[in-house]
Amino acid sequence: MGDVLAGIHATWEFETDAVLIRFERGIRAPKLFQALRERRVPHEALASVTLSPGKRGTVVLHAVPRPGADPLMALADGQLKEGCDPYRLVLPADRETLAEYYADELRACLGPERGEPAERFLVAAPKPPLQFKAYDGKASFDGQNVSFRWFWTGASSAKWKAGDQSFAVSALSGVEWRSPDVLDGYLRLVRRDGGAGPVPPDQDPAAVLFGLGYGPVHESLPFAASVLQAVRDADRAVHVPVPVGAGRRDPADIAERIRHLGDLHRAGLVTDEEFTAKKAELLAEL
Repeated sequence: MGDVLAGIHATWEFETDAVLIRFERGIRAPKLFQALRERRVPHEALASVTLSPGKRGTVVLHAVPRPGADPLMALADGQLKEGCDPYRLVLPADRETLAEYYADELRACLGPERGEPAERFLVAAPKPPLQFKAYDGKASFDGQNVSFRWFWTGASSAKWKAGDQSFAVSALSGVEWRSPDVLDGYLRLVRRDGGAGPVPPDQDPAAVLFGLGYGPVHESLPFAASVLQAVRDADRAVHVPVPVGAGRRDPADIAERIRHLGDLHRAGLVTDEEFTAKKAELLAEL
């Protein structure tokens, strides 16, 4: 395609294999849109496309992502307000015919996998470094480590006792995000070792609490999505499947994979144990 459809607070550009969504950064645009700036959504990341009447003389073009295709929407899990959904393009009602044309064109690009969950993230999360202020501490992510620095005015005695925290991406298995727009909102890191077990977020040193003005959606959700993307990328890098019966591999290919593994290890995305075990697996293929 290659055409552009400008709506309220966003513009969709229809590429050959994707939709490039550019968000308005004006004062009236939702803060989440301003924070995201733009997102490239491959056709394979979409499950469906609809066009429906909106409010006050508008129509809404809505692209629905496949489950598991977008880390941002996977974490939001239905918690976003309608007006903050980055997959909704609101247009004046007099552009309904044009919007219907693009909806049909986009539907024709959806593949047979549209009804299935995605096996990996297909839409990129916001890139680090990222940070935000929660109610009980400051959260920072540099791409390799997530850090929590506690505030004496909000952190519980349990968190003060544990001290400021730093978690390597390789030590995590996931992220939980509960919107600050509801009671008891929080961001919690899910540790591979299970941490201290099931404890409330206010007592968990792997979690930060949200509150009035603390951990707003446009800051905490992109942060959580970026961490989740890094966790999944690290996990995929370590657990690369080896085809059964593949036989002996090209030594140059093995050497390249070991060098890549070493880069991940030096970056802190792979533990010493994981590096040693995976390197042994690769050498065994020679």
